Amino acid sequence: MGKKMSRRIFAVHNIQALLLSLFFSLFPSCSEQPVYPDPPRTGRDIVMDINELPSENPLFFTYHYHGKKISFFVVRVQNTALSFLDACMGCYTKRRGYRFDNGQVICRDCSVKYPVSEMEKGFGSCVPIRIAGHVQDGKYYIPLSLLEAQADKF
Repeated sequence: MGKKMSRRIFAVHNIQALLLSLFFSLFPSCSEQPVYPDPPRTGRDIVMDINELPSENPLFFTYHYHGKKISFFVVRVQNTALSFLDACMGCYTKRRGYRFDNGQVICRDCSVKYPVSEMEKGFGSCVPIRIAGHVQDGKYYIPLSLLEAQADKF
């Protein structure tokens, strides 16, 4: 094989390696938990207007705290708001979280799925970890201290 042919093969392999590197840097592994938008904050609380939360459609957020990315979601079920860590009681060590599809919350690790209205019950050990927010004057409050106390899950 001539020098020209060797250089072409080497160049093609370098281009392929570069393209693969670029692809994997732009699209994180399927096993990584996504990072979501920052939550709306007022002082040391996350604050959301309950009426602006879509019904039974969770909104996902990521709170950055001491190098940790604490992901959680908030959902309106009937006339109240609920919040959960994007972490399962049984699978949180794998840090994959949940996804929402066609009216159901689905664990990214064990693939267990259930309707939004049954999230608090979960299925077996696959239960989202509840965050105890509170409602006041039509707004839903989550103290940042509650999220910070759960940083070890992330």
